[in-house]
Amino acid sequence: MRKTIVDGLCFGEGPRWHDGRLWFSDLLGHQVWSSDETGSDAAPVAEYPDDQVSGLGFLPDGDVLAVAMAERRVLRLHDGAWSTHAELDGLGRHHVNDMVVRADGFAYVGQMGYDFHSHGSRPEPMPLIGVAPDGTARAVADDLHCANGMALSPDGSLLIVAESAARRLTAFDVAPDGSLSGRRVYAPLGDGDHPDGICLDAEGAVWVACPVARRFVRVREGGGVAEAVELDGERRAIACVLGGADRRTLFLVTAATLGDAAKSRELRAGRVEAVRVDVAGAGRP
Repeated sequence: MRKTIVDGLCFGEGPRWHDGRLWFSDLLGHQVWSSDETGSDAAPVAEYPDDQVSGLGFLPDGDVLAVAMAERRVLRLHDGAWSTHAELDGLGRHHVNDMVVRADGFAYVGQMGYDFHSHGSRPEPMPLIGVAPDGTARAVADDLHCANGMALSPDGSLLIVAESAARRLTAFDVAPDGSLSGRRVYAPLGDGDHPDGICLDAEGAVWVACPVARRFVRVREGGGVAEAVELDGERRAIACVLGGADRRTLFLVTAATLGDAAKSRELRAGRVEAVRVDVAGAGRP
């Protein structure tokens, strides 16, 4: 049974389970939040009023990394103060979006490929960006169709990327220096299942948030929906992560709006919900 653990967000994104706590961003509230697994102490830990913050991750020293979407930067939060970790201009255009960070601090950042505030615009293929722990950025894969949520296998050797505009999960082999090779389709998705945030479980299946279809689906390698969490009414599935003490709690970020920033801020109807599942989480996020 699903239960709401955090309510009143403008538009949640980027859930992460890190060091025994749930982290996520309120993209349109310009905040990064942290919470225990019950939501009892959920609260903002930092605000970045200059831009929308989306994907999150952590450096080995515990500093938070966050994607500033329009500024095309990766930010670093240290002792409550923001600084620039990486500049991403020159590696694409339009908004950058989600991110996954390896244990050694190497980050992968996706790009929207279009201005999502402009109705009717179509995504352009854009590179996937790799950011070294020292903040050096480079393109590591070309022509992804709206690279969105990402997941890394437990040993860091496999990267799975949700290509929203192509309705598929794409896999890469990962080299120690962050380079990618062996590009292949990990799982095709059905009509309407445009993937947003994703997470990986211990059986190699991927939980996928599908905003248009209003559901979360568990997809096996090669394709095929093994399980689904259908949402009620007009709620949208935005992102998910497996966490909790045994990593068998699926945290679901949901919204009552999609693509309407003013309405999202007015309603503040974004939530983090939770449901128990049988297979524990694996890898990152």
